Amino acid sequence: MTEKELWKQFIEEYQIEDCGHEAWAFGGDPDLLAELVIKKEKTGTASAYPLYELENEPLPKVGAYSVILNSKEEAVCIIQTTKVYVVPFCEVSAEHAFKEGEGDKSLSYWRKVHEEFFTHCMKEVGMTFDEQMKVVCEEFKLVYKKS
Repeated sequence: MTEKELWKQFIEEYQIEDCGHEAWAFGGDPDLLAELVIKKEKTGTASAYPLYELENEPLPKVGAYSVILNSKEEAVCIIQTTKVYVVPFCEVSAEHAFKEGEGDKSLSYWRKVHEEFFTHCMKEVGMTFDEQMKVVCEEFKLVYKKS
């Protein structure tokens, strides 16, 4: 199913106005992470703030909808952002790490995999990762899944 098909299904079923949405896949392992969202184990994500600055992109907004895609660019579910905040990498909380739902859900696991991921992302654009780098932490809720 395409993101447009899933979005149309959602707005028709819930009879809401088409307020727009974004469509994207999680980094790292899009299929696993989308599955964790569907299971409601993943209710948070984090991204590198410098990439927003570099691309002059706005930060996610509370209330915004996103269609989550798998690795084949197929629509899997729809989430709605409930909270957005920016903190240095070294200040991301254990609570946020748990909400990301990955691995054993610990802060140490989160730091390990995200340091690797952010290092790779930053290197691709000629920048370097450090523990003071700002991170955009986003919380969301699952509002619709493919039937």
